[in-house]
Amino acid sequence: MIRYNFTRDRPTPPLKSDFATSEEAAAHDAWFRAKVERAMASTASKIPHGQMMAEMRANTDGRGKL
Repeated sequence: MIRYNFTRDRPTPPLKSDFATSEEAAAHDAWFRAKVERAMASTASKIPHGQMMAEMRANTDGRGKL
């Protein structure tokens, strides 16, 4: 696969995988996709984004930027 960086005229090099084998990469992909599917199907109460960000800011005041 060739990826193009449109700020240059030449293709960018392929991304280096964090996995030693394609089997490890496939297993991680399957695990991650299943985790996302479970989260999307969850009936647990949802916290609105603005509320969550306000809570995180309150928890991290003075310790860095969010």
